Amino acid sequence: MNSESINGVTAAELAILDASELTRDPKLEAGFTESAHRILADLVGRGAALGWVEPPSSDEVAGLLDDVVCAVRSGDAALRVAYLDRRLVGLGYWLRYARPTHKPHADLEKVAVDRGVHGRGVGRALTAALIGDARAVGVEVLTLDARGDNENALRLYRSLGFAEYGRLRDFVAVGQYRYDKVFYMMDFRRED
Repeated sequence: MNSESINGVTAAELAILDASELTRDPKLEAGFTESAHRILADLVGRGAALGWVEPPSSDEVAGLLDDVVCAVRSGDAALRVAYLDRRLVGLGYWLRYARPTHKPHADLEKVAVDRGVHGRGVGRALTAALIGDARAVGVEVLTLDARGDNENALRLYRSLGFAEYGRLRDFVAVGQYRYDKVFYMMDFRRED
């Protein structure tokens, strides 16, 4: 492998695209929603902490992605997708807060990576690209929340510079189980 390898995935194999790059390729765009649904439904079905208790329907995922793409077009979001040999293996996005007093800030809503490539740097590459997008458009504070038992994600976020700023104990309810909701932030204002 060359020196640009990320845990066994070379930069030549892995493509991190933004929404405009995705929509410029008709073949990728045509299969995007179906592939995204497959990834999200599989992860949630196996207990992943992505905001759903049951796997989302294809219509629900299509509606969500339509809303995100619409927000991207208005400058209120960023969407990144990861392709490995032209196969969707991950996606993530952030949205600006809707409240006018919170508009300078954005929330990293979802980062989802196909189980088959976990541990190969795809989530890191997606998240780093989304951080770069937020920084580039002047987002002041990028926030996120995660389920407290999602240690791999929490470790990733910390390694990229996010800091924990709060925790709600036993806040997330999945059936009879309760998990902490952990809040992280990256304050770009401190970089100036």
